[in-house]
Amino acid sequence: MSPPPPASPETLPGWPGPGSPFHPGERELQERAGLRERMEQVGRKVVRGMMPAQHRELFAQLPWMLVGSLDAQQRPCASVLVGPPGFVHAQDERHLRIACLPRADEPLAAHLALGSPVGLLGLQLETRRRNRMNGAVAALDEQGFTVRVEQSFGNCPQYIQARTPRFVERPHLPAASWPEGTLLSEHARSLVAGADTLFIASAAAPVPGDASRGVDVSHRGGRSGFVRLSERDGQTLLTLPDYRGNFMFNTLGNLQLWPHASLLFIDFDRGDVLRLAGQTEIVWDGPEVATFPGAQRLLRVQVEAGTWQAGVLPLRWSAPEWAPQLRDA
Repeated sequence: MSPPPPASPETLPGWPGPGSPFHPGERELQERAGLRERMEQVGRKVVRGMMPAQHRELFAQLPWMLVGSLDAQQRPCASVLVGPPGFVHAQDERHLRIACLPRADEPLAAHLALGSPVGLLGLQLETRRRNRMNGAVAALDEQGFTVRVEQSFGNCPQYIQARTPRFVERPHLPAASWPEGTLLSEHARSLVAGADTLFIASAAAPVPGDASRGVDVSHRGGRSGFVRLSERDGQTLLTLPDYRGNFMFNTLGNLQLWPHASLLFIDFDRGDVLRLAGQTEIVWDGPEVATFPGAQRLLRVQVEAGTWQAGVLPLRWSAPEWAPQLRDA
């Protein structure tokens, strides 16, 4: 495994804190990969306490935003917000305004409060650009909320299927919604089995005042069927590959400390959303890892609960253009 190259010199400020930009879980996995010292150097250059201009520009172009939040038991939840481009905009380099509130049936609606931690993922599928921002709610009103930046950094475009979004008209009726249990319905199994994209929210058992230990939401992608379903003791198990990435180990580092995750699947043709929550296990090696081509390790999720929301998103997307890493897979 070759380490990532050091970040290019920049005039932008790097990590502002005296301590590491990585929490103990991330550092443990970086050490396990033999990249701890290198990633500390990289992290201090690319993880910032402010949004660079290119990040602010991207956020303002997006018609959606992926949001991670925490419930009363500090378990992560993944949500998606939608609005016309510009509904997300930077007030300055430290504050991001989201002129939208979650639906009443979104987990975020119950978790949104002043000071609450959130993780944001700005993803432009058609260009494969993505930026991450973790912070805390600094303002909340009837039109939306503002997030104060604590960590801001970009991600590479690997494993992102390019899709172009478009808005659609929807009937003025409540979207149908129903719960999913530990054994998924056939409808949910079909969506998961055919998925090439999902979003995962995780958290590192957050500590108040520690910016490096908030909630996070990130992207996972692969060929259709990259998530495998099985059953054990009356519960659905989802197993997905962990491919070579940026070696920050944001998600797995969180799960190393706090093994709870929220997975969000989107039906890009119908605007449906499936949200699943469960306990996680990292499979480091063994014969099962080899059955997932290109995987360096596996993440297994034991489903505990879920919700299906039919037609909840006013967006539809074009057919996927496979990420270069997957075209010959």
